[in-house]
Amino acid sequence: MEFTHFDQAGNALMVDVGGKKETLREAAAEGFIYMSPDCFEKIRDGNMKKGDVLGVARIAGIMGAKRTSELIPLCHVVPLTKVSLDLELVPEKNSVHVVCRAGTVGRTGVEMEALTGVNIALLTIYDMCKAVDRAMEIGPVRLLEKSGGKTGTWIREQS
Repeated sequence: MEFTHFDQAGNALMVDVGGKKETLREAAAEGFIYMSPDCFEKIRDGNMKKGDVLGVARIAGIMGAKRTSELIPLCHVVPLTKVSLDLELVPEKNSVHVVCRAGTVGRTGVEMEALTGVNIALLTIYDMCKAVDRAMEIGPVRLLEKSGGKTGTWIREQS
């Protein structure tokens, strides 16, 4: 397999996407944060001192997806046409499941934007809840699917 972010001398570079076709490109990623029952109950009941944990995490995830190129070296600035975050409480696991969907019409995909959105939302939950539970665990974070571009559609197989 050939790595595209290095030149022949091994120097890092930003891939030239100028010759690629503009297509509709979408991606979805997911992640989880696991916590103590007490922390979960405070989020569920809206009793966290810092406020609406899930609402703030949703906005943070959207903002993070929009700033991906500022956070990840060599990522292109992508004109996002949509970003959405779904946060679901999972009582049987004392966890929050986060899904970020991103889309654009462009020359490069939005996988990194979806993954960044998930991670920023999860880190925001951790930040807002750490006074109650410093032992929270984040993961796994993974790409669920992507579509568009030369490689077409990819969907993660269910395990």
